[in-house]
Amino acid sequence: MDTNVVFEGLTKQGGAAGLIIDAWLAGFIEVYVSNALAYEYEDVLSRKLSEVRWSQLQSVLGSLLNAAHFTPIYFSWRLTSPDPGDDLVIDCAMNAGAIVVTSNVRDFRSATESLGIRVVTPIQFVVELTSGGTQILQQSQQGVAKRLKVCKKGRRNS
Repeated sequence: MDTNVVFEGLTKQGGAAGLIIDAWLAGFIEVYVSNALAYEYEDVLSRKLSEVRWSQLQSVLGSLLNAAHFTPIYFSWRLTSPDPGDDLVIDCAMNAGAIVVTSNVRDFRSATESLGIRVVTPIQFVVELTSGGTQILQQSQQGVAKRLKVCKKGRRNS
């Protein structure tokens, strides 16, 4: 889950990112987060929000992270994304065999082309999720199989 989706989901009412945050909190979706990505979420929120708003959302971020599957980063794919935070998302997705949900699909084009990682917008994710989520699940499973072939590493944190 890219930081922009977490930020938007926590700060704007209505919309796909908010639905994703609600589904994450309710345990309807599995979200994978690395330690570095968790720190990125905290850093961005604490810098972009007022002190009062950050203090209100800090516990919500804590709840989201408690509901997440922490993913150890065994391998790093540094693609020199326009945003260094995107590299953290790519590393986490590749090590977890997960898809990327982001509002900046363009910034992940290189990862899509070179690594075969699936990148969707929040709206696409919600549409697929509400239509049964089978395509999301199949893509994640294919991603795991592909990652295992690329990495020749069978360890995964679930």
